[in-house]
Amino acid sequence: MISRRWFVVCWLSLGMIIAYVDRVNLTSAMPLLGGDLKLDAEQRGMAMSAFFWTYTIGQIPAGMLVDRRGVRLLYAAGITLWSLASALTVFATGLWSLVITRWVVGLGESVVTSSSLRYIRAHFQEKERGFAVGVYMTGTKIGPAIGFPLAGWLVANYGWQAMFLCMGLGSMLWLGPWMATVPSTDPAAQPATPGVKSESYTLSQALSTKAMWGIILGTYCYMYFVYYCMTWMPEYFQKAHNMSIKDSNWFVGASFGGMAMVAALGGWAADRWIARGAEPIFVRRVFTIAGFVMAAMQTLSVFTTSQPLMIGITVAALCGLGLATANYWALTTTLMPGAVPVAIQNTAANLAGIVAPWLTGWMIKKTGSFEAPIMAVGVWLLLGIFSYAVLVRKTTVAQTEPVLQGR
Repeated sequence: MISRRWFVVCWLSLGMIIAYVDRVNLTSAMPLLGGDLKLDAEQRGMAMSAFFWTYTIGQIPAGMLVDRRGVRLLYAAGITLWSLASALTVFATGLWSLVITRWVVGLGESVVTSSSLRYIRAHFQEKERGFAVGVYMTGTKIGPAIGFPLAGWLVANYGWQAMFLCMGLGSMLWLGPWMATVPSTDPAAQPATPGVKSESYTLSQALSTKAMWGIILGTYCYMYFVYYCMTWMPEYFQKAHNMSIKDSNWFVGASFGGMAMVAALGGWAADRWIARGAEPIFVRRVFTIAGFVMAAMQTLSVFTTSQPLMIGITVAALCGLGLATANYWALTTTLMPGAVPVAIQNTAANLAGIVAPWLTGWMIKKTGSFEAPIMAVGVWLLLGIFSYAVLVRKTTVAQTEPVLQGR
């Protein structure tokens, strides 16, 4: 029978799936919603990017709150906030009412990653943490795979208002099992005790280390490639390889599905290596760098005229990046305990979400092809390899004294 802690990890992965579904549902609704609200192309783009502003800004404050107050009630408050905001989109009458609802969705979701990884650190030893993180992180890939077709089906059959209402209120069904399986006595649910020393890193402690800056750079590079694939990969297949929309979406879905599988397997394999006595930080770095190397091979696609080979390289590169997925998150929690370093890392991840789609579009407009964007992705991934090979090491983490919490 599955233990409670593994059930919670699976439930946290479901929470991430729900978060991504509520994150992408506006994209599916925009063709009809934008017409009903009379939004032009620029206004539609602004509405779809609004989520990332509060989500990114909220990461570090959310991490601080998680360290001080525990995960149970903060996660419950977060999913309640973003679910209600998503449901209230039915009352949007123009650009700014739509933008405000997306700001609130982003703010509510800002607690998800910090809370989830704090729970995993509290309940899993180093030798099993990679697989736990890998299982959790599959939600980031399954969410878009489910969210786009589900939201599209609801919009097509019942309208965008019904879609937001159904998805928003339906998300709150997640709360019952969460509150039942993570009691207030759970170690991860415990708030910090005033005047008691904690191993958690503060914001200033984390930012004073070379390792944290390496993690920031490496995470940005990782997510730049992911957001490039999420936003431009379908059009790349359509324009560069003359694929139909149906075929291009299939290849993109297969790529993210493969990445999810590799992420879980990569975390499991690293755990087995560590369980046999290998040094955890070394193992996590090896898997992380291997994932970046595999992803960087996508640059080779611009040097061949063989369509099957170009497609194969592109799909294999995104799948290969899955070797890093669980391990680069687990590495952060090993080097620097606490929710704040994870929050800093997730801030860097979502800065890439703001930059990658825009910069890719600008390069395509200037050059007329995908060669420059693909080469740019390669450059970022090489910087990611550098960051984890040189900057993110045990020796680059400041040896700081625990701080008093609750002051």
